[in-house]
Amino acid sequence: MQKDRRSFFERITGSISLSEEDQQLEPIAPPVQRSAQPQPTNWMEEETEEAELSVDVYQTATEIVVETMIAGVKPEDINISITREMVTIQGKREKASGVSDADYFQKELFWGNFSRSILLPNEVEAEEAEAIERHGLLTIRLPKINKDKIQKLKVKSI
Repeated sequence: MQKDRRSFFERITGSISLSEEDQQLEPIAPPVQRSAQPQPTNWMEEETEEAELSVDVYQTATEIVVETMIAGVKPEDINISITREMVTIQGKREKASGVSDADYFQKELFWGNFSRSILLPNEVEAEEAEAIERHGLLTIRLPKINKDKIQKLKVKSI
């Protein structure tokens, strides 16, 4: 019986050492031909139609709070839609300067359309929600529905 001289890593991954490689390699099939469409050479060259906002979502005893950075966006360019279970934030950040692309040393800021839909952990009162922007930080406060609240109703006689 021959003792397995492969290392522990080689045994668990199924890899082989270089000395064994020459004996066990089979010819590699030619690569599969891909479509003729040109692929971008850089991920930054890809055109994105809409970016996704980064958000913080947390809760207090009475409300759910959504915060996101929207610096450089006019309040009239923001659309917030609220249902009992979801919040959707959409908008557009427009570039104001007329600098040509050739004059940039670095170009990291996002300009264009953005959106984000957030599924809420609790149902909220959409009619009582409020949105406030301060120093580029958008804060949306969504009051939770109090399912334990009991509303007493008086019966009227006619």
